[in-house]
Amino acid sequence: MPGNVQDSLLSLLFPQKCQTCSGQAFRLADGAACSECWDSTRLFDGSEMLCEKCGAFFGDKAAPKPVHCHQCDDHHYDKAVALGIYEKALAATVIDLKTRPNLPDRIREKISSIVGESGVFNADLLIPVPLSVQRHKERGFNQAEVIAAAVARLSGLPVDGASLSRRIHTPMHRVGMDQKGREFTVKNAFEVRRPRLICGKRILIVDDVFTSGSTASACARELKKNGATEVNVFTIARAVLR
Repeated sequence: MPGNVQDSLLSLLFPQKCQTCSGQAFRLADGAACSECWDSTRLFDGSEMLCEKCGAFFGDKAAPKPVHCHQCDDHHYDKAVALGIYEKALAATVIDLKTRPNLPDRIREKISSIVGESGVFNADLLIPVPLSVQRHKERGFNQAEVIAAAVARLSGLPVDGASLSRRIHTPMHRVGMDQKGREFTVKNAFEVRRPRLICGKRILIVDDVFTSGSTASACARELKKNGATEVNVFTIARAVLR
């Protein structure tokens, strides 16, 4: 059934509310947000000023030379990239993905557009950030694995969802939690169970949202301790910290 017919039936029989503005979401491809909210969401296209390492957002206009926030100097990953800022449609997508293992086509299209452009996809292996056993049971799935599966289909890279595990259950990071608090909650939280599959590999960690970078850094630290030669990070969204 053509997409426009599906969208018309959806709006007539099962009208969906946009999770951002509470208006009507007409297109299946847009997921939890409406087209208008997607249009006003800041998606990165290379024209922004971002930290060269962690991707922290500085402004809409690119700098003439690489910039660094220096908040990520001691982080263990090499580079982190995201599709855009954690706001509006991207925020709605991330929140919805924690309750439904469904990645909208709008996200898949954006991932596809950067696979050949960003060097982080020059990897040997995709590793989704693992959930604790307790949280996996509560949720029923790992949203990072859903994203990694989509990246795998678009990039041809294999996914390894077993070599890295979260060995302790950690509290969810709160919006107001500072950098040190976030780092403390994930300290020694991860371990590599299959080091032979990690040694000598270039790894791309996959997650839903990059906030302070504490989780990504903790994962990268363990992967590099076990022989990974390079560890980069890909997320759907990048939070803007004040």
